Amino acid sequence: MNGPLTATVIIGAVVLTLGSLVGAIRDRAMGMILLIGFAVLELAVLVQAGVIIAAVVGGAGPQDKVTLFGYVAGTAVIPPVGVVLALAERSRWGTAILVVAGFAIAVMTARMLQIWQGVA
Repeated sequence: MNGPLTATVIIGAVVLTLGSLVGAIRDRAMGMILLIGFAVLELAVLVQAGVIIAAVVGGAGPQDKVTLFGYVAGTAVIPPVGVVLALAERSRWGTAILVVAGFAIAVMTARMLQIWQGVA
């Protein structure tokens, strides 16, 4: 796994989580800034997935590849699903969905790093 890319994904997810939390507390629906932010996060997650897949094909990676690929697939699916649900629910609860989605991406990316390093 690429350390700077992983850090970028985690930091971006945390920033989007905090921005979504502020929006939910202020009783705001998802705006264009959050939509663009989650689109950029999805792009970063897909780049990270490509880097991981290329590294595994090249022979690197952990012993437990099934779990790693489960996390890769999960992180690729969460941002678009969160945005679709937030667009469907045009209230503060739609923004609250993005809080959960952003937090899940940060935690799952950190967990992927642990799996990659063989820590857990």
